Amino acid sequence: MPNENMDGKLKLWLKLMEFGARLGCHQIAERSFFIRGFQFPLCARCTGLLAGYIGAVFLYNCAVMPYWVYGILILPMAIDGITQYVGWRESVQLLRFITGLLGGYGLLSIQIDVIVKLTS
Repeated sequence: MPNENMDGKLKLWLKLMEFGARLGCHQIAERSFFIRGFQFPLCARCTGLLAGYIGAVFLYNCAVMPYWVYGILILPMAIDGITQYVGWRESVQLLRFITGLLGGYGLLSIQIDVIVKLTS
């Protein structure tokens, strides 16, 4: 029954897209990755952010850095996003992903560090 399998995939994809939208992602197709014909539920930058968040959780104890370093990691994402938003240039998928990855790592690392310091 190939149609039932496709219906199941479509239902799962729709639920994931709804979840991505609830997270606040714009989900613009031209700014998103595709897997086997299905748009990823997060745009490239949000995908990078999520990967950076995950990386920060697992790497925090291995690489605690000063806040200014985390700020430098966030800066490329801010520059990429702002310059694209104001129309100075158009970013590309890989750059969106990489700057999101760095920014996500920096953002969550600061948050983790603040929580650790407040609770210890």
